[in-house]
Amino acid sequence: MWTGRVNRRTLYLVACAAPPVRHVSVGICAAQAADWDVCLILTPAAYRWAVEDAEGEIEKLRELTGHPVRHSFKLPSQPDELPAPDAILVAPATFNTLNKWAAGTADTLALGLITEAIGLGKPIVALPSFNTAQARHPAFERNIKTLREAGVNVLLGEGKYVPRPPRQGRPHEFPWQFALDALPREE
Repeated sequence: MWTGRVNRRTLYLVACAAPPVRHVSVGICAAQAADWDVCLILTPAAYRWAVEDAEGEIEKLRELTGHPVRHSFKLPSQPDELPAPDAILVAPATFNTLNKWAAGTADTLALGLITEAIGLGKPIVALPSFNTAQARHPAFERNIKTLREAGVNVLLGEGKYVPRPPRQGRPHEFPWQFALDALPREE
């Protein structure tokens, strides 16, 4: 639960529609315990999951973070509701989001923020959640290389996230703390 304490560092947690998003509160609480002020941004599909799968879930997440849960672009005349991020964690990062991000697609708020963050030089960590069949797509390896060359710390590979066989994920075992440990430490 958000305590109202103003933390020095703001983390944008950008969560995609993969099974671990159903346990995003675990990641939020872990980040708050590490002294991050967490702002939650959901992809449109992740937002739909939260709204349709659990009545009142968005309000619970808003109360937990102390910030509005964003999932769509604001109008140009509307003020920014969130503080600027000091770092960004994309978790769970889906196959779709990783590929669109590498291509520079910014057709959702989540993608717009993370594509812009590269140009702003913000520290960015991505913890994927996808399967081995998706990982075999010929464009995937090239896109992960593109993101890494752009400065994104993609936690993928041996000793990091290893894709699972299709339909064999364990969303409740998602390594939120591993991703948080990869974020920059407070100076």
